[in-house]
Amino acid sequence: MTEAFAEGLAGIALGHVTREYPNKLDHVLAGPGDLRGPRDLHPVFFGSFDWHSCVHAHWLLARLLRRFPGLPAAPAIRALFDGLYAGEAIAAERAYFARPGAGGFERPYGWAWLLALAAELADRPWGAALAPLAGDVAERFRVWLPRATYPVRAGTHASSAFALAMAMPHAAAQDPALLRLLRERALAWYGADADCQAWEPGGEDFLSPALMEAEAMRRLLPAAVFAPWLDRFLPRLAAGEPATLFTPAVVSDRTDGRIVHLDGLNLSRAWCWRALAGGWGPGDPRRARAEAAAARHLAASLPHLAGHYMGEHWLASFALLALEA
Repeated sequence: MTEAFAEGLAGIALGHVTREYPNKLDHVLAGPGDLRGPRDLHPVFFGSFDWHSCVHAHWLLARLLRRFPGLPAAPAIRALFDGLYAGEAIAAERAYFARPGAGGFERPYGWAWLLALAAELADRPWGAALAPLAGDVAERFRVWLPRATYPVRAGTHASSAFALAMAMPHAAAQDPALLRLLRERALAWYGADADCQAWEPGGEDFLSPALMEAEAMRRLLPAAVFAPWLDRFLPRLAAGEPATLFTPAVVSDRTDGRIVHLDGLNLSRAWCWRALAGGWGPGDPRRARAEAAAARHLAASLPHLAGHYMGEHWLASFALLALEA
């Protein structure tokens, strides 16, 4: 990824994180007094259409700032974070989570992105401000995961595998008890899975249920345990099967907020394929197939990060995941 491309990603995100989208009504309403504007409800994460998209736009900006500290957009990113990551604003975000009836707010997708952002900011000045909210969200994971008897095998926000994968870096660095719990749930949910048929894509998927599960297990299991698990889970990868995992999804209407999810599917598949490919040696036919599939998926959707708000407010984060894998 070049600095020029990174500047383009930063420009997309900066254009949305401070914009209050008028249809953003994903919050919990306990009474008439709760019908307020996004910035009033969420003084840190009020932009980008919905709370979770704003969180991962912050992650994108923080990640780009780490990779390219001399980026032309870097002063604007620093100024944005300096202004938003203040104790009072974070306290208001925490208070929202603590409200009666908000126990399921953004579970698990927004939770996972919040912990990913916390991991990215942990060694920078803004990380200390975010840490109390990250602690609240980690506690929610600790309460919820033992009660989640079954995984949600979806290609959308409810995906259990995505939540495990994205929460892992924060847990590995800051929360050993949560890391153990993530591993326990991964094995309980997915340890016995074998011969995945990959009935995908669904018409609104932005995650591959099959590849996201594999990526979660790759992150959470020791390599010596993951390799035989993957051989059982996707036993025909060397032959290019299941074929659907190697074929980019067709996006028929990028102005439709649900159909454009399929651009995210292509980008997230590229992310997973590139991450998995790194575990196979140069002579392994799975590596060549995975790298080629990643390239096809990137080519299908990387040119479409901007152009319409329905994709523009969130796709850049998935592009960065894919490009960095």
